[in-house]
Amino acid sequence: MKNTERDSNMLMQIDQATLLVVDIQDKLLPAVDHADAMLAASLWLVGVAHDTGLPIVFSEQYPRGLGHTEASLLAQAPQATVVEKLHFSCVAADCLPDSLLARKQVIVCGMETHVCVLQTVLQLLAQGKQVFVVADAVASRRDSDKQLGLQRMQAAGAVLVSREMVLFEMLGAAGSELFKAMSKKYLTGVQP
Repeated sequence: MKNTERDSNMLMQIDQATLLVVDIQDKLLPAVDHADAMLAASLWLVGVAHDTGLPIVFSEQYPRGLGHTEASLLAQAPQATVVEKLHFSCVAADCLPDSLLARKQVIVCGMETHVCVLQTVLQLLAQGKQVFVVADAVASRRDSDKQLGLQRMQAAGAVLVSREMVLFEMLGAAGSELFKAMSKKYLTGVQP
């Protein structure tokens, strides 16, 4: 395999990936550490996914008790799939749509990092998926739990990325009208 082929397999690719937003629900959100920053980062990320055409799936953990996906996120991606679960892992809950499972890459954000995000990521990895965890768009009630969750996912083979990595890898190159529009909307001025 050529180096360029191997390197491109390490990149997130718009035709191979889905964004999975795990359990950012209105009743649980106030309990997590730095909730406002995590929500702002997730809104930015969901906006990028929507604007580039990256498929989006929202999961909800026991919505009768924890509420539904934060309304501002749903407003960013009104066509996104929303799935409900009782298991902490989306994989164990068997709730992920075939459209996500058919793709080899899953980009993950959400909460809580050390519970539902962690268990979902570990089981996606066990299924042979390439998993990218957006480290600046995950949260837990305690920062120490977030850090341990990130370390454990990375040790298991997940790749930690930032929101901007997602943006630039979805675009792939500069110079297009889409790049110009995305740059103006997501890279200039004050960003979360």
